[in-house]
Amino acid sequence: MRPNRSSNDWFKGAFILTLGALITKILSAFYRVPFQNIVGDIGFYIYQQVYPFYGLALVLSTYGFPVIISKHFTELKEKNQMEKAFRFLALSYLVLSILGILSFLILYFGASWLANQMDDPSLTLLFRVISVVFLVFPIISVLRGYFQGIGNMIPTAVSQVGEQLIRVMTILTVAILFTREGFSLYVIGGGAAFGSVTGGLVAILILITFFLKETKDANYSIKLRNIQLFYDLGKVIKLLLIQGFAVCISSMVIIFIQLADSLNMLSLLVTNGVELEAAKGLKGVYDRGQPLIQLGTIVATSMSLSLVPVISSERMKANENLQGKISFAVQISLIIGAAATVGLLAIIQPTNVMLYENQAGSSVLAVLTTVIFFGSVTLTVIAILQGLGFMFFPAIVILLTFVLKYVLNILLITKFGPIGAAISTNISMGLCMLLLWWKLAMLVRKPLVSGVFLLKLTGTSMLMFFILKMYLFVIQPLDQWFDSNRLFAAIQAFGGVSIGGILFIFVILRVKMIQSEDLALLPFGSKLLYFQTRKEKE
Repeated sequence: MRPNRSSNDWFKGAFILTLGALITKILSAFYRVPFQNIVGDIGFYIYQQVYPFYGLALVLSTYGFPVIISKHFTELKEKNQMEKAFRFLALSYLVLSILGILSFLILYFGASWLANQMDDPSLTLLFRVISVVFLVFPIISVLRGYFQGIGNMIPTAVSQVGEQLIRVMTILTVAILFTREGFSLYVIGGGAAFGSVTGGLVAILILITFFLKETKDANYSIKLRNIQLFYDLGKVIKLLLIQGFAVCISSMVIIFIQLADSLNMLSLLVTNGVELEAAKGLKGVYDRGQPLIQLGTIVATSMSLSLVPVISSERMKANENLQGKISFAVQISLIIGAAATVGLLAIIQPTNVMLYENQAGSSVLAVLTTVIFFGSVTLTVIAILQGLGFMFFPAIVILLTFVLKYVLNILLITKFGPIGAAISTNISMGLCMLLLWWKLAMLVRKPLVSGVFLLKLTGTSMLMFFILKMYLFVIQPLDQWFDSNRLFAAIQAFGGVSIGGILFIFVILRVKMIQSEDLALLPFGSKLLYFQTRKEKE
C-alpha cells in the first residue's frame, strides 16, 4: 500500500477528477449533434427516450456510490484497519451486485410495459439493451471508490473519459453504418444504446488494469481470504442505499427533468390530438435543447466545483473565510449561468440552424435556455451543501422537483404543446434553485450575494443581449453572399459567442463584480487579475 498522501495531493486529485468529469460532460454533449444530423429528429427522439435510464446508471457509478465507498474506505485505512477496509469493499460489491441484478431484471422484463406506458412499444428493444448497463456499474463503482479512497484519482478520471469516448464512437459508428444499410430508426437506436454497454466494459478494463498494477506487489489475497462477508452487512446496506442514493439523487436533477419528459410528453401530445409520428418529431425537436443545456451548465459547474475542495477545507478548519468562499462560488455560478443563458437566448435561431440544419423549435429552445441559469446555480449550491455535509436535503428537493415537473407537464403540455414542457421545466428548476438557495442562506446566515452585485449582473446581461441583437441585425444582409444557410448561421453563432464572451468579461472586470483576491482562485485568474489591475492603473 502506498503511503498516505499529503493534503496538496488530495487537492491535485480533486482537480484531476474535475478535469475528467469536464471532458466526459463535453463528450456526452457534443456527440448528440452529429447523431441528430444522421438520424433526424425522430431518430433523436427515440434515443433520448431511453437516455435518462442510462444517465441514472452513469450517476450511480460516477458520483454516488464511489464517493461513499471512498469516504468509508479512507476512514478505515487511516485507522490502519485494512482487513475491515477490504471487507467493506467486498460487501459493497455484493450489495451493489444484488442491486444491479434487480435493476437489470426489472428494466429488462419491464421494458415492454414501460414502452407501452410511453405510447411507443417499439422502444422495448432499446430498454432491454440499456438494462445491461446495470450489470456493469457495481464493479465500476467499487473500483472507483477504492482508488479515490487511496487518493489516486487518475484511474477514475481515465476510466470516465475512456468510457465516454468508446460510447460516443460506438454510437456514431452504429448510426452511420446502420443508416447506410437501411435499418429502422429503432434498430439504429438500439445499436446506439449498446454504446453504453461497450463504454462500461472499457471502463471496467481500464480500472482492473490500474488495480492489478496498484496491487501487484501487495499480498492482498491473504487479507481477502479471511474476510467474513456477512459481518456488518446491515451497516454497509444502510450506508450505500441511504447515503449513497442521497448523493446520487443530488447529481440527477437534469436527468430527472429529462426522465419526466420521456415518461409523459409523447403520450400527452398524442392525447392532445397530435398524430403519433408528428408527436415523435416534436419531441425530437424539443430534445435539441438537451445538448445546449448540458454545454451551458458545464462551464459554470466546473469552475464552481473547483472551489468546493476549498470550501470543505475551510469548513474542517472552522475558518472564518468559509462564508466568503461560499459567496464567491455562488457569484461565479450566477455570472457564468447568466452569460451563457442570455448569450444563447440572443443567438438561439442561428445556433439552431448551425447545429440542426433548420429553425424548427427555435421558440421552444429559447424558453429552455433559462434552464442553463437555473441549472448552473442549482448544481453549484448542491455541491456546496454537500461540501458542508448536507446530503439529504438536496436529494429531497430534487425528488420533489421531479414530481412537480411530471405534474406540470400534464397541465401545460395539454394546453401549450412542446412549449408547455419547456415552461414546466423552467418552473420546476426555478423552484428547485430557490429552495436550495434558501437552505444555503439559512446555513450561512447572511445574504449569499449583495443587491449591488445583482444589479450589476442584470445590467451586464441586458447590455450583452442588446449588443448581440444589434450584431445579428447588422450582419443579416450578408446572408445573400452565402449559398449555405447553415454556413452563414455558423458565422453568426460563432461571431456572437466571441463578441458576447469578450464583452461580458470586459464589463464584469470594469464594474468589479469580482474582487481581485477572488479572481486568483479561478482558472486563468492570474491573467484576468492582470487585466483588471492594469485597467485600474490606467
